[in-house]
Amino acid sequence: MKVEIPALEAIAREKSLSFETVLEAMEGALANAYKRSNAEAEEARVVIDRISGEVTVFAQRLDEEGNVVDEWVDTPADAGGRMIAQTVKQVLTQRLREAERELTYGEYSGKTGDLVSGTIQIHDNRVVVLDLGNAEAVLPHAEQVSTERYEHGARMRCIVTEVRKSLKGPQIIVSRSHPDLVASLFALEVPEIEAGVIEIKAVAREAGYRTKISVATNDAAVDPVGACVGPRGSRVRSIVEALNQEKIDIVTWSDEPAQLVANALSPAKVSEVYLYPEEQTALVVVPDYQLSLAIGREGQNARLAARLTRWRIDIKSETQFAEEQAAFQAALDRGEIDEYGNPLAPAEPGTEPAVAAPDDTVEAPADAPADAPADAPVDAPAETPAETPADIPADTPADIPADIPAQADPADGEEAGSAG
Repeated sequence: MKVEIPALEAIAREKSLSFETVLEAMEGALANAYKRSNAEAEEARVVIDRISGEVTVFAQRLDEEGNVVDEWVDTPADAGGRMIAQTVKQVLTQRLREAERELTYGEYSGKTGDLVSGTIQIHDNRVVVLDLGNAEAVLPHAEQVSTERYEHGARMRCIVTEVRKSLKGPQIIVSRSHPDLVASLFALEVPEIEAGVIEIKAVAREAGYRTKISVATNDAAVDPVGACVGPRGSRVRSIVEALNQEKIDIVTWSDEPAQLVANALSPAKVSEVYLYPEEQTALVVVPDYQLSLAIGREGQNARLAARLTRWRIDIKSETQFAEEQAAFQAALDRGEIDEYGNPLAPAEPGTEPAVAAPDDTVEAPADAPADAPADAPVDAPAETPAETPADIPADTPADIPADIPAQADPADGEEAGSAG
C-alpha cells in the first residue's frame, strides 16, 4: 500500500500546517485503522516512506498482563476496504483539526496586548464574534463600548487581552474598551513611537467618551504632542475615527508633578498647583471662567486627569481660593484655630481668649482676672467675640481651603490596565 505524497503536501498547504505534521497524522490514522481490521494487532505503529509513500506496519500482540507475546512487520496491499478507508478519513480529519488548533493557540498566545483586525460575523446582545482570517475572536459584553454599534460585515480593530484553551479550540478574547487599544493605535499611526523617539507614559480612558494620553520624547528637537497630532491633525484624526469619534486629549509628560497635573487638566488653563505629597493630593487653582472646563462634564476631565497623574486633584476657582484663604486667616487672627487649622480650646468663663501677640509684645496671662489690666501692646486689635466658623473642619491644613467644590481621585471609575 502506498500513500500519495503530493496529496499530503497539498493538505499541508491548505491547512497552513507543516508536511511532517500532516504525515504524522496520516500515520496515526492508518495505525488506528489497521488495529480495527486485524484483531490480533493490539498495538500498531505505521511508518510512511517520505519519498515513495510506501506504508509499513509494525504490529504487536499482547497478553493479559500487557507483555508482548508476538510482533510482526506488515506491508498491507490496500487500505482494507471501504470501512477502513472511512476510519482513516475520520481519524485524519480529527488529528488535522487538533493540529490546527494547536497552531492557532501557539500563534495568538504570544499576541496578548497586540492589535488585531477582524470582520464582525456574529452579534447578539452579549457577544460579538470576529473573523480574524485564520481564527475567530470573541468580544465579550464587558469589553464592548456602549456608544458603538456592531454591524455584521463591519471591520474593526481590537486588542487581544487573553487566549484560552478550550475543547473547541483556542478562545481568543479581544477588547474595544481597554486603554491599551488607544496606545496601540497611536503606535501604529505615529512612526516616532515605533522608532522609540516618543514614549507613551500613561493612558486614562472612559471608553466611547474621552481619553487622555501623556507622551514624552528623548529628542529635544521633537515635539511629542505635535508628532502625535500629525500634519493638520491627520494622525490623531484617523485614531478618533477608529474609536468611533471618541475625544482624545494629548498632553506632555513632565517629571515635575505640579507641571504634570497642570498639563493633564488640558484644555483648561491652570493658575497655581499646590502639592501635598503626604496625601498624594494636588490643589489646583484656575481662573473663574475656566472652572467648568477644568472639572469637565460630570467631573470627567478632572477624573481622567487624576487617573493619568495618579494624584488626587482638588480644583478651585481663583475667587473661591481667595475667599477661603481670607476666611481662614480671619479665624486664625481671632485665635479660633491654630496655623494648621485645628480649633483651639474655648476660653474659661470670666476670661478673654488670648490673641497671638507679635514677637515684640507681651502676651496677657491666661489666668488674669477679668478686671485686671493686661500688658497688651498699644496697637493691639479690638476685642472680637469668639465665633467658630462652620466651614473650617478640624483637619483642614492652613493652606487648603475647606468646602472643595471639585475633587477627583485616581481610583474613581478606573479601568484595568494602562499603557506606560
